[in-house]
Amino acid sequence: MVLQKVVEEGQLEVTDTLIDDNNAAVRTSVSIEIRYQALDGAVGAWSDGEFLDSPSSRLESDSAFETDSLLPGHRQGPAAPPGKPGSSLLSAERHFRRAGKGVFSAMKLGKIRPPKEDPHRKQDEPAILETEDLDRKAMRLGGGLDPDTISLASVTAVTTNVSNKRSKPDIKMEPSAGRPMDYQVSITVIEARQLVGLNMDPVVCVEVGEEKKYTSMKESTNCPYYNEYFVFDFHVPPDVMFDKIVKLSVIHSKNLLRSGTLVGSFKMDVGTVYTQPEHQFYHKWAILSDPEDITAGLKGYLKCDIAVVGKGDNIKTPHKANETDEDDIEGNLLLPDGVPPERQWARFYIKIYRAEGLPRMNTSLMANVKKALIGENKDLVDPYVQVLFAGQKGKTSVQKSSYEPLWNEQIVFTEMFPPLCKRLKVQIRDSDKVNDMAIGTHFIDLRKISNEGDKGFLPTFGPAWVNMYGSTRNYTLMDEHQDLNEGLGEGVSFRARLLLSLAVEILDTSNPEITSSTEVQVEQTTPVADNCTGRMEEFFLFGAFLEATMIDRKIGDKPINFEVTIGNYGNQIDGTSKPSLRKKKEGGDGEEEGSELLQHSSEDEAEDDGELVSVSSTQPVKPLITDRNYFHLPYFEKKPCIYIKSWWQDQRRRLYNANIADKIADKLEEGLNDVHEMIKTEKPHPERRLRGVLEELSTGCFRFVTLANKDQSLSARTRLDRERLKSCMRELENMGQQAKTLRAQVKKNTMRDKLKLAQNFLQKLRFLADEPQHTIPDVFVWMMSSGKRTAYARIPSKDILYSIVDEETGKDCAKVKTVFLRLPGKRGFGPAGWTVQAKMEIYLWLGVSKQRKDFLSGLPCGFEEKKASRGPGPQAFPPISLLYTKKQVFQLRAHMYQARSLFAADSSGLSDPFARVFFITQGQCTEVLNETLCPTWDQMLVFDNVELYGDAHEMRDDPPIIVIEIYDQDTVGKADFMGRTFAKPVVKMSDEPYGPPRFPPQLEYYQIYRGNATAGDLLAAFELLQIGPAGKSDLPPIDGPTDTEQGPILPVPLGIRPVLSKYRVEILFWGLRDLKRVNLAQVDRPRVDIECAGRGVQSALIQNYKKNPNFSTLVKWFEVDLPENELLHPPLNIRVVDCRAFGRYTLVGSHAVSSLRHFIHRPPDKKAQHWSMAGEVVISMEPDVPIKKMETMVKLEANSDAVVKVDVSEEEKEKKKKKKKGGGEEIEEDEPDESMLDWWSKYFASIETMKEQLRQQEAAAAEAEEKEELEIAEGSKSQAKAKDKVKAPKEDKKKKQPPPPEAPEKKSKQKIDELKVYNKELEAEFDSFEDWLHTFSLFRGKIGDNEDTATEEERVVGRFKGSMCVYKVPLPEDITKEAGYDPNFGMFQGIPSNDPINVLVRVYVVRATDLHPADINGKADPYIAIRLGKTDIKDKENYISKQLNPIFGKSFDIEATFPMESMLTVAVYDWDLVGSDDLIGETKIDLENRYYSKHRATCGLSQAYSIHGYNMWRDPAKPSQILSRLCKEGKVDGPHYGPPGRVKVANRVFTGPTEIEDENGQKKATEEHLALAVLRHWEEIPRAGCKLVPEHVETRPLLNPDKPGIEQGRLEMWVDMFPMDMPAPGPATDISPRKPKRYELRVIVWNTDEVTLEDDDFFTGEKSSDIFVRGWLKGQQEDKQDTDVHYHSLTGEGNFNWRYVFPFDYLMAEEKIVISKKESMFSWDETEYKIPARLTLQVWDADHFSADDFLGAIELDLNRFPRGAKTAKQCSMDMVTSETDLPLVSIFKQKRVKGWWPFVARNENDELELTGKVEAELHLLTAEEAEKSPAGLARNEPDPLEKPNRPDTSFIWFLNPLKSMRYFIWHTYRWLLLKLLLLLLLLLLLGLFFYSMPGYLVKKLLGA
Repeated sequence: MVLQKVVEEGQLEVTDTLIDDNNAAVRTSVSIEIRYQALDGAVGAWSDGEFLDSPSSRLESDSAFETDSLLPGHRQGPAAPPGKPGSSLLSAERHFRRAGKGVFSAMKLGKIRPPKEDPHRKQDEPAILETEDLDRKAMRLGGGLDPDTISLASVTAVTTNVSNKRSKPDIKMEPSAGRPMDYQVSITVIEARQLVGLNMDPVVCVEVGEEKKYTSMKESTNCPYYNEYFVFDFHVPPDVMFDKIVKLSVIHSKNLLRSGTLVGSFKMDVGTVYTQPEHQFYHKWAILSDPEDITAGLKGYLKCDIAVVGKGDNIKTPHKANETDEDDIEGNLLLPDGVPPERQWARFYIKIYRAEGLPRMNTSLMANVKKALIGENKDLVDPYVQVLFAGQKGKTSVQKSSYEPLWNEQIVFTEMFPPLCKRLKVQIRDSDKVNDMAIGTHFIDLRKISNEGDKGFLPTFGPAWVNMYGSTRNYTLMDEHQDLNEGLGEGVSFRARLLLSLAVEILDTSNPEITSSTEVQVEQTTPVADNCTGRMEEFFLFGAFLEATMIDRKIGDKPINFEVTIGNYGNQIDGTSKPSLRKKKEGGDGEEEGSELLQHSSEDEAEDDGELVSVSSTQPVKPLITDRNYFHLPYFEKKPCIYIKSWWQDQRRRLYNANIADKIADKLEEGLNDVHEMIKTEKPHPERRLRGVLEELSTGCFRFVTLANKDQSLSARTRLDRERLKSCMRELENMGQQAKTLRAQVKKNTMRDKLKLAQNFLQKLRFLADEPQHTIPDVFVWMMSSGKRTAYARIPSKDILYSIVDEETGKDCAKVKTVFLRLPGKRGFGPAGWTVQAKMEIYLWLGVSKQRKDFLSGLPCGFEEKKASRGPGPQAFPPISLLYTKKQVFQLRAHMYQARSLFAADSSGLSDPFARVFFITQGQCTEVLNETLCPTWDQMLVFDNVELYGDAHEMRDDPPIIVIEIYDQDTVGKADFMGRTFAKPVVKMSDEPYGPPRFPPQLEYYQIYRGNATAGDLLAAFELLQIGPAGKSDLPPIDGPTDTEQGPILPVPLGIRPVLSKYRVEILFWGLRDLKRVNLAQVDRPRVDIECAGRGVQSALIQNYKKNPNFSTLVKWFEVDLPENELLHPPLNIRVVDCRAFGRYTLVGSHAVSSLRHFIHRPPDKKAQHWSMAGEVVISMEPDVPIKKMETMVKLEANSDAVVKVDVSEEEKEKKKKKKKGGGEEIEEDEPDESMLDWWSKYFASIETMKEQLRQQEAAAAEAEEKEELEIAEGSKSQAKAKDKVKAPKEDKKKKQPPPPEAPEKKSKQKIDELKVYNKELEAEFDSFEDWLHTFSLFRGKIGDNEDTATEEERVVGRFKGSMCVYKVPLPEDITKEAGYDPNFGMFQGIPSNDPINVLVRVYVVRATDLHPADINGKADPYIAIRLGKTDIKDKENYISKQLNPIFGKSFDIEATFPMESMLTVAVYDWDLVGSDDLIGETKIDLENRYYSKHRATCGLSQAYSIHGYNMWRDPAKPSQILSRLCKEGKVDGPHYGPPGRVKVANRVFTGPTEIEDENGQKKATEEHLALAVLRHWEEIPRAGCKLVPEHVETRPLLNPDKPGIEQGRLEMWVDMFPMDMPAPGPATDISPRKPKRYELRVIVWNTDEVTLEDDDFFTGEKSSDIFVRGWLKGQQEDKQDTDVHYHSLTGEGNFNWRYVFPFDYLMAEEKIVISKKESMFSWDETEYKIPARLTLQVWDADHFSADDFLGAIELDLNRFPRGAKTAKQCSMDMVTSETDLPLVSIFKQKRVKGWWPFVARNENDELELTGKVEAELHLLTAEEAEKSPAGLARNEPDPLEKPNRPDTSFIWFLNPLKSMRYFIWHTYRWLLLKLLLLLLLLLLLGLFFYSMPGYLVKKLLGA
């Protein structure tokens, strides 16, 4: 019996009276507790105290402590009352345990596990590390284990809870959800193919959300080419943005009058695009389908780019590729990874059953009137449910006035599966005559309710309740929080719960019964059983308020109380519209409906069976003043409690599983934070910690599998529960395995990679832990001030849910949690949301009432319960307040040392910061330090007589947290909030010595947060010292009076403040740039002040900023005492002031260098140097075979494996490509002659190479990743060299081009010299050219409060150029002794002078891509504008009409004087006919840094040296001159030109060719090749080497100040600079765009055959066709040409001999035809289009009285089309469908092609069929050739074609009717006609006979 009860409830108390030796009665209670023990014993070891402290060891003789027996020692029970037997034993035991439980036992060593301390260790701060060296610690504990097997547990022991009674506070305050942001969706519609339908005029409509835009219309084509770019700008919250639908639809023949018919459409939500890599799809094909007819197949393909850019995202545009790779439509579908290309149609059934707990939604005025008149009482809400999915909307019916509506309806959506829309939005709305309001919104994320793996499942959900949250429930006409009900932002109150389910059925579209429309349908559905969502259970929620402090002063004057609600339970103030939630009570016959009203009558009586009544709010109390900002409530020894009973379906299992996963994830996150912190602070052995983390992860995962596998009541599990459980177990088991394998692979060098993988685990865990099917609603704690709700906190119910199994318990269940209340809804945005409304210490417990007995177990000990006095059996009732009998007195010392990188709060760009420290009910401030962002307060604050309630030992392990807030003091108005952080003090009990290892405490960094953003760090330490019986005399002494009211400021004591040494800081002052006006006055005489740790130096004064903004004295220094520990170095402040007349000066701007570590001088390692000087290193540069008068060299990095081979597989790929491109036959391809090559050949070749490299890099990365995955999956221990693999392709930066695809293998293809195309700015590649000269941005003023609008850029008021060097005094000898050491320059030796210098700047602008459209038509007319100093070039007359990808191809020469003119701005403007031109975007380049950089960015080094041709050397200095100069400057030995072909520099030897050819082909000896070889490998020269800038094109993003952070396009360009005192450079390289070449294409249509016969003959019913052929070049539809008509062809044969002539302009390099035409009659000028060269031929049937019928067509891509068949018989449809590899030819190489080609069209079933064949001849001539041999159109002169020999049927019957009649009738009906004729003659004969007979007879009779 007893055991049965134990098993059921998990715990049991047995109380009895025993008699001792003296016959005295002793009350004894035995507590039996059952605990689940895992098989592996890994977790869940019993802690000794759980037995020793259990109440059975306490013998109590009186019942005063009766209630204590309700608190079995779950973790650490209350200490035994003094004087009772056993207490001494206990305290000894305690001592023993405490020693074991010290701060350092929080480490695991190898596999030895100490007893479980703390199953869910949380930490309070972003991991802060102990400063004690971990190694020592490990030695002390582990007694010297092998360091490589050690894996550490948490190192954040100082901030880790030990006693487990508190949980971690959440540091980020502001909700980030509902705040609007800027987004830009850009869509390029490139072309469509295979559109279904005959001869259509397609238009593409692009819709994003509500906005629509259209492309232009293309006439009569199934494969239109558009290349049009659309941009949509939005300013909405992310949730709204990502749910918007992008819809692309192709419409046929739309015009002004009619809307056209839909061909097909494609839908996807913005979120899907945003989750793609780089937030974009690039050059992908969207599959079009017709939503009206789902049985039909696909309706065509649309090729497009879609990108979604949020603020601050930068999009890397892949380089524009040639069309070839992308014609593979199937391989480039517009679908995210993992979505099958064949998507099927599916039905989504959303069943809406019922809702409950709805709020009142309309005013009660009318209702009251009604009630008064008719006496009917109605629910004041008319709900219906609306579901939005994939841009479609479905609604249920409206249930009139019902708080508990029943619908039982299903909404059916038909959509492709898998859908490309992630979320489904379910909204309960209130129907209203004026406007419908949302009551609550819930989103169902399809990714969470389905799994696409091979063991996955289709989306399924429920039937389950979903809880909806939103604004507060009291009805107001204008609800300021209405947005919350729409699902934006975090709901602040429970609104309703809705029972729904979702199922998906894949349709079999071949089934004829299926309705083919995709309209949303609403139908009735069968109701579900009541118990389908689980058995009703009574849940019990208990809460105790231990502290309420930091209450905002605005509400501090009225009484305050707190209300806790769960669902609608406990909600007392929101009107009278309480539904009677009917619950079946256990007991009785189960049918008896007991209605429990949720708020109780004033008598507060209990129901007859002693039911307890909920108390959901505390008594109102008037707050007391803490300091001038905050108040607190006097919750001292008496702590108010609340408790609520509520009934919910028992689905705890879901939450339990989520909790287990969450805890694993929390532990992992904490561990990873530790590792990051260790790496950041350079602590030893972060890899050990990572091993520990992974070890914990794998045990956690396996533990999940054991726990979650326990079966539960199957009745209420939905399909989703089962499937999710299966997939979670699979995933976690898998993850456990991988973590195990990963742990084995973690070594020092692979650390970073493995850390990334572990981060992926974390994301996956978080995703898995999120339970989509809700159960118990969240708990809300509201602070009420005189009945009004003011601030709230929302606590997820799963976090406080209790379970017998430890891992399943919520992380805050039965723990004291620090909660910050915040303002609801929009009021909580921005600065208002940063201030704390109140800080609560609150204890919560939620569980099934059956398990209630343990609900007080986690409270701090030492209290008595105060109950509502009533009823028998006091045990049953929870307390309404707790009275603490134990009180400890402490002194808190806050050592506030300094803060850094604070946020600028004043307009000066500085702040006047002070800190406020709050602990319990006390608050104190540090002093205010004026004008600094890095205050060093160095101040100790002492809080005396801090009273803490509860047990002393718990305090030691688990003190309350300290809140530190930083403010900016303003002379007027109140101080501005600058950020907040939390800390935990180190506690010393009165019986502990004050000494190492814990005291004195170390300074630590605490991250300061402002809203969700970090706003600096605080360096401080906190100690909490118990004041023992002897009073304060025991405490360590304080120098100076402690009476803080008026006493002096106390400094931080010596043991705590850092150890200082003397450092020298040298500052290089170079100059100031771009200073903006200050208070409208220009800066004229600026000076720079440098300050660090209270010391500093001032620069020389710049006498006239306009004339020369550089400083006259370059280097100055100062000495300062800095901490030895580099991590504690204070920041260095740079301030620029302007000296005005009369000794006034104004601050211009300031900059804080937050870390000096970057500038600390570290002497070079001697050993390394010796090594590098050892022996000669030969770097061989094997020259290529010289080809075609050109010397080329393959450059290889010396340290890579010499030759980069192209793998066989690559070559095979190339072969395949060749096959595609026209096979082996066309070997007669011309090699480009050197004279034909120009700069563009070089550019395009380079881009090809770049793309090839990117491909290889991606492939290598993918391969490495696969390998890694495999390794982890298989658990192979072999450490892969995956990392090196990834590196390899990057090392091939010096490209060796694989043989270009067109060349057959046998022939060596000529190598075109290349340049380097960077797909980013040059600065990004060369570290901003800050190799010795750094640029510091100067900031001014306050960051605006609406931080979204004010960007960093807007606060920049100028830039300071200079550098600094920090080193310990004295300077090492070897530097000062070095030759040429100038003491004036200190560490900055060999710096060029900063006098003004004249430079010729040559800017080359190649082209722009993806410009943001500036005109209404979605285009722009761009031109270039360049500004440098006073020079302003606007190239306005050369604007390029209506182009978003213009090719400029221009160079500009500007003479400039550095330093005055050093910032080059290249802008692209949009030309407008009227009004001013708009800026599209601009990019800024700091030329000065480039000019002075050691990377030599003045003029890029080309790949080879040649003195003529397209690759001519551009620099006035030859390579040999450059080399000798570099050697001299870098003090490098060399260059020594040795035997021919060798050169030695330092200890490196380079080899290379030694001859060069001039224009006339004469060879000369030269050393330039060798010198260039050295320069291209300069980074390998020891000591002086660095990478020199190669000849390049850089790609710079264009930005527009009006749209900060969003790229407006990109510009490809480069800049050369030549000093004017050197010889002048040659003329600029010609990069003007290639002019298209004029060609003429002559197409002769000879014959057709087998053309479909369309007409039935009028007389005879025979099939025939009147054939003609139409042809045009793509893009020139208006110039289409028709042959004459071959009438009445009976066999489908037609003879034409007809010539078309198509003149066109063609760009060889881009394989595009260039067309210039006006867009419309209103256009001002012609627009240039570039279109692929495609010839279309169509065959038609001519009709006289109706439209001609289209029979078939063929489109030939002139660059690669199938060779025509020799005869009509051999011509088949395969030539078009291209499934076979046919030889392809190019008309540009072949010039003349003749043959038969098939015509095809689509039939009714949408399949291609052959509709005829045409024999044609294509002849391509250049314009000159065409002039020489002209040919006439049709059959005209010159060069006429002879008339076709057509059979005479085809003569037109109405021109020659008799002939054709004769033919028709005589030919066919000859015999019939003869017979008819005979018959007629006979009839005539008879007629005449009968006619003449009577007369004749009369004559005869009368005897005439």
